[in-house]
Amino acid sequence: MKKATLITIILALLFPTASSASVKNQVKAAFIRNGNVWLLQNNQETQITTSGNTQSKPEWSQDGSFLAYQVDTSTERQSELWTYNLNTREKKKISYNGHIPKWAPHKNHLAYVNNGILDISDLKRFYNIATGVSDFTWLPDGSGFLLSSSGTLNPDGWSSASLFIKKVGNNYEDIVLFGGVEPFFTLPREIGTNDQNKLIAVDAEQLTYSRSGKWISFVVSPTASWSMDSNMVCVIDKDGKNFEVLDEMILQVGKPKWSPSTDTLAYIAGGGRIVFGFKNKDLKVKEMPVSGTFTPPDFADLDFDWITDKSLVVSRVKEQEWTNDFSKHPLPVLYTLNIDSHKQMKVTSPPKGWGDYAPQFIPSIDKLVWLRGTSLTDRKRDLWIGNTDGTEAEEWLRDIEEIIFYEGI
Repeated sequence: MKKATLITIILALLFPTASSASVKNQVKAAFIRNGNVWLLQNNQETQITTSGNTQSKPEWSQDGSFLAYQVDTSTERQSELWTYNLNTREKKKISYNGHIPKWAPHKNHLAYVNNGILDISDLKRFYNIATGVSDFTWLPDGSGFLLSSSGTLNPDGWSSASLFIKKVGNNYEDIVLFGGVEPFFTLPREIGTNDQNKLIAVDAEQLTYSRSGKWISFVVSPTASWSMDSNMVCVIDKDGKNFEVLDEMILQVGKPKWSPSTDTLAYIAGGGRIVFGFKNKDLKVKEMPVSGTFTPPDFADLDFDWITDKSLVVSRVKEQEWTNDFSKHPLPVLYTLNIDSHKQMKVTSPPKGWGDYAPQFIPSIDKLVWLRGTSLTDRKRDLWIGNTDGTEAEEWLRDIEEIIFYEGI
């Protein structure tokens, strides 16, 4: 009997169950390992770069046939922008210095910022589109861009960030580089949640449309050094008229995310960089126009993802003061929560010395994935996969810095 059990265990390890293998074969992802881009497809790993200088996450084209990625060079603040064609396996340099790459929502054209100039590449050549751009996002229908321009330092202090709309047609050669924009919104010089909690509105970043296209979320930051401690998550309607400051946040925790199909925004509120302590980081949900807080007392949330329009998964730690001894940092576990019932459930139990970070929900296979590591700064974490209730959890990939799954539209 013991021999039969042992054989069963060995076979299970050597030959995963058909359902497990089938699920993994259904997804494709790009991930960073040792500073290189890798492709995961049909549960097979393929290394794309070898320089070891890729730090930013790759970006999937809308049809999943291309990846865009940045390769840092020895030149200060310069980053080569490349694409990889999954069908032909061709790698192509798009720009000697390209940042914030974003694919068009309707075709395989790539927009990016090069020294304050917004460019578009049709993968054959590039076109200058707009100047003075610090961040941007495509309009939902691909007809143009919502642009952000940073404030400047003047004799009377900093001016505030401004937002613009710039439309583009199919013939990029006809676009006027200087001008041709519609003013959308100029932020107040200072913004905050109250008179005692204000910051100068120098930058507007992470511009993201809600699923309906009726609302836009973005993060307002002061100067670079101050942004480590305090930023403001904001929303504005698509007409640029109804602007609201929701809460204070920091950039080192999960980015604000709209729910899968409703105008509901989740974010982690709380100022003060992590080195001031694992505390005051509360997951909040803003369902226009009401909101709620879901982090229990004495806990702090580090990251999250939506599962459905009414449920999320969060990476959560017990509150604790900062220490330079990383072995004494609190290690997170994953919880799921329902925003209607407020019911919360612990779904992972990592072994001693390990924590569960960066949760993602993969709708196409109805699974959770997360990175299991030894600390907040661990760059060699392992990817785990399991059901949304934490059952059937298993290790999938080793030594992962960051992973981005392709979800077809």
